Amino acid sequence: MAEVTAPALREFPSPPPLVPGAMEKSRPYVASEKIQQAIGFPGQLADGWEGRAIEHMGTLLGKYRSLKVFMDSCVHCGACADKCHYFIGTQDPKNMPVARQELMRSVYRRYFTLPGKLFPKLVGARDLTKDVLDEWYTYFNQCSECRRCSVFCPYGIDTAEVTMAAKEILDYVGYGQKYTNEIIGKVHKVGNNLGLPGPALADTLTGLEEDVKEDTGVDVRFPLDEQGAEVLLVTPSADFFAEPHVDSLIGYAKVFHAAGIRWTLSSKASEAGNFGLFIGNYEQLRTIALRIREAALELGVKRIIVGECGHAWRVAYSFWNTLVGIGAGGKDPFAIQLQRQLDQSVRQPMHICEFTWDLIQRGALKFDKEANDHRVITFHDSCNVARASRMGDSPGGQFEIPRAIIRAVANKYVEMAPDTTREKTFCCGGGGGLLTDELLDLRVKGALPRMEALRAVADRHGVNFMATICAICKAQFTKVLPYYGFKMSMVGGVHQLVSTAIRLNAAPH
Repeated sequence: MAEVTAPALREFPSPPPLVPGAMEKSRPYVASEKIQQAIGFPGQLADGWEGRAIEHMGTLLGKYRSLKVFMDSCVHCGACADKCHYFIGTQDPKNMPVARQELMRSVYRRYFTLPGKLFPKLVGARDLTKDVLDEWYTYFNQCSECRRCSVFCPYGIDTAEVTMAAKEILDYVGYGQKYTNEIIGKVHKVGNNLGLPGPALADTLTGLEEDVKEDTGVDVRFPLDEQGAEVLLVTPSADFFAEPHVDSLIGYAKVFHAAGIRWTLSSKASEAGNFGLFIGNYEQLRTIALRIREAALELGVKRIIVGECGHAWRVAYSFWNTLVGIGAGGKDPFAIQLQRQLDQSVRQPMHICEFTWDLIQRGALKFDKEANDHRVITFHDSCNVARASRMGDSPGGQFEIPRAIIRAVANKYVEMAPDTTREKTFCCGGGGGLLTDELLDLRVKGALPRMEALRAVADRHGVNFMATICAICKAQFTKVLPYYGFKMSMVGGVHQLVSTAIRLNAAPH
């Protein structure tokens, strides 16, 4: 792996100078034939791939009206140009959202518009050649689908949808990305992104029970596959073993314990993350989500709660109802059966932060806030939570509820600059299926705007802990923080803070 150097932090952020071709050699590994075929895609490019690609583009244009609108409506105003963290960090003009979209839009014009068919050069239309496909693979894999650019687009163009469509076309013709597609295969085979088998998961949870008992003197359970539990928790697999993720899992368990609520994990559906979103493939989205429905029916739970994972919550909030009938919307017999089983007096599904905040408001949890006094805390809004979901009963709950929890369990909280938070939040730089080591240079550069905002509050207010509710954000920041002079332990989950402050002796046991 090439040596990676972080860009210099800017005291007064401004659009960077252009460096054409700066990232043209940055690309993830291509999925092998075995990985591709395991999830139902062609193993490699085959004769006639051009026709298949154009045919599938036509299918997507017909299926998703928004995609055609996005192809037709851009006026190249450039409002999005300096809003992308990857453009800011890499200075490559093809990482401007408008320029990245143009890679697909130029092909669209060639095959799906009359001017492009008759006068291709006059309207900037391009044939879909192997060189063009390579360009797609390179630069659409430099988009984390964070949707920040869409916030500022006067026409509401969603670059994430364009990126997902491009990735689906690439997969459809046998040109998939190794990292995402290998992980999807692990979920199909084992039930989680890391390929952690059931016995290993059980051993891990037993070890956590022992660790918490040694640390607190309290028997806090981490149940697995328990019939009749009230709550099925579905959380990112990183929560099972990796720092700082596991500290949030411990926090969830302490919350359930203190509130006296029976809960369980499922070995069949232990994974909340759904990488089908990143490749824009709704068949994969549904297949992965169906595991959760099956587990819920099998275990007889009354509630389904999602752990701290940004894109998992986006999928749960936006797609579970229509994909598999978790929440109103499913029409098949198993979806109807699940609706009858679940408690309809509460939101289904529910984010763990919603659940914990409800308990806090009802006085069911008690905290020693001083236990977090060694931390001066700020909060990083994760993209998929901020711009593609809600929490609670009020608009903006996805912003207010995590912050309210932090203030309930800690005394020292500081906000980062308002143009870098809430709906304007900058991506961590590792989302969208780009959290792979061969893209580390891109990831470090993509983290630049968030690191600038973090440096400002660290220098002015002594911030030494950045909380977030996304497993990918946590994994990304632990990797890139040292490149900017921060300790990797500076990032952690909201429920890590809950875990530190909660009074376990308040449990009614």
